[in-house]
Order: sequence, then structure tokens, then C-alpha cells
Amino acid sequence: MTEQAQQTVETEPRADRPQMPEGYGVPESAEGLLPWSFARTILDGALQYWVGTTRPDGRPHAVPIWGVWLDDAFWFEGGPDTRRGRNLAANPAIAVHVERGDDVVIVEGNAQHLAHPAPALATRLADAFGTKYEPKNYRPDPASWDEGGLYCVEPHVVLAWSRFPADCTRWHFPVQ
Repeated sequence: MTEQAQQTVETEPRADRPQMPEGYGVPESAEGLLPWSFARTILDGALQYWVGTTRPDGRPHAVPIWGVWLDDAFWFEGGPDTRRGRNLAANPAIAVHVERGDDVVIVEGNAQHLAHPAPALATRLADAFGTKYEPKNYRPDPASWDEGGLYCVEPHVVLAWSRFPADCTRWHFPVQ
């Protein structure tokens, strides 16, 4: 686990309203802000995530992937030779969005490519993937991550709502 992931487990992120044009109707008061548990529950329970990266020439790229939310960070797999892997090597900025109808959660941050994760972390991640995707008969082999293929997204900002615009909430995380 990275240092920031350890820190975010210990404290909840700061919540406020996202900045949107006046006509969107986002309330100015803190009344109705969503609790962090709302976003965490959706991120933890999602089976499919959309990941947005930027190609070296500036064009966007989006792809649906499997992943796990563990220790207030998003973990996913993919070789460094995938389109998203090549994009992240050039620019680690990433957006992760959960498919869940009107319940919206968007994570913005940087993806860190990890090789040789600590054995305890690798076991926890393999267990999390295995439990989540058991119906799909998928459980990763942590040894496959020794040469790469594992990414961690520590959020900088998370946006969420379920009743737009009344409960639009933005959480800020410390950036390391």
C-alpha cells in the first residue's frame, strides 16, 4: 500500500460542493452533501469501471475494466503494452467512473504502475479480486504482477451524486 493510501484510510476526505455553472442548480450550502460512505460503498461494490486516460497526442481513451477499491484506492490490472498502459506511462492522470445508473461516482487522480508489490498487499489484492469476481471464475496470480501489470489510483478528487443537483458532492484528498 502506498503512503497516501495508508493516510486516506485513517482520515476521511474533506467534502464540499463541486464548482459548476450557475444554471446547473448545485446548492451553495453544505446541507445535503453525501457521506463519504456513499462513494466508498459504490466504488467497493462495482463490477465494471470505466477508465479514462489521455493518449500522448492528446486524444482521449476510455475502456471498461475490472478492478477493486481497497484502502481508499482503486486497483486494476493491465499490461504496460495496453493502450491504457502506454497512455499512463506518458501521462499518469486518470479518471475512473462507475457504471451505476443515477448513482454517479467519478475518481480523479494519478495511476501508479507497480511492479513487485509487497507480498501481504499482493495477497490482499488477489483475495479482493477473487472474492469480487468469483462468479466470473477470476482470481489473479500475484506473481504476474512482478513484471508489471498492476496499477493503483490514489484519488485527488472524487465527485458523486444520486439526485443531481441536490446532493452533488466533491471530496478532496491530500496530494502527495
